[in-house]
Amino acid sequence: MKSKDLLSMADLSREELDQILSLASKMKRTDPGPVLKGKTLAMVFEKPSLRTKVSFDVAMYQLGGHAIYLSKEEVGLGKREPIADAARVLSRYADLIMARVFAHQSVVDLARYASVPVINGLSDLEHPCQIVGDLLTIREKKGKLEGVTVAYIGDGNNVAGSLLLGCALVGAEFRIASPKGYDLPAGIVRKAEEICRNGARMMVAVRDPEEAARGADVVYTDVWTSMGQEAESEKRRRAFAGYQVTEKLLAQAKPDAILMHPMPVHWGEELAEGLSECPQSVLIDQAENRLHAQKAILAEISKGKK
Repeated sequence: MKSKDLLSMADLSREELDQILSLASKMKRTDPGPVLKGKTLAMVFEKPSLRTKVSFDVAMYQLGGHAIYLSKEEVGLGKREPIADAARVLSRYADLIMARVFAHQSVVDLARYASVPVINGLSDLEHPCQIVGDLLTIREKKGKLEGVTVAYIGDGNNVAGSLLLGCALVGAEFRIASPKGYDLPAGIVRKAEEICRNGARMMVAVRDPEEAARGADVVYTDVWTSMGQEAESEKRRRAFAGYQVTEKLLAQAKPDAILMHPMPVHWGEELAEGLSECPQSVLIDQAENRLHAQKAILAEISKGKK
């Protein structure tokens, strides 16, 4: 990878993303061996996570390396000590840093001061590792990425932003239906526009979920209230009434469309109860692919030098 860090999907070129996806597919089929033998990943968590923690930890183990979990109490980025100090110290102990944080600026600052590669495990602006796994899943289920139509229903959050950028990179059409006031950040849209100048399709933003889902190959949704937004939960439930993915909404997509969600799911909110068992749901396959995507990301980014 040309970039020393992975903070945004926009840090990847089309060729680099293709390389990571191909490597992830290969690593899923065959054991790559201890390609990260002797390497250590420092995992900095401000937000808890099942999939991010386990997938990175297991990925390092399967690649012959070692992962260290650091909670917010142990590190306290910008609180117990400045991010610059934490970044420099961790760089002397570990070969790679992955951070799951509230503010995107925290991973930007970590990358600025760290002398080893930094991976964004999630921030309030983007979730690139999730989307690499998602694109791997779509490619497996649909046999391609270019020309696939992805309909995202819900909040224009970090997942939606990274998904837009990922679709722009691979030439997939991205549609999003969000209520007024919950649109994608303008900066993310501008990044996607820059990528689309290279020939990829641009997004279609609408208010009507059925319009977004009509004829789509993929129907994707996420929670209405993310971690850190709990005080807004009731307001958000009112705003997103009518944006629940139901059997009726899913029927607007192609008959062979797949249903995706990064999990954890707030059942009865963004997804109707029972949809986890519908034939179109690929939620568990999607979660598994986080592991294979993480392995490929770690292997590729470890080749770079800062």
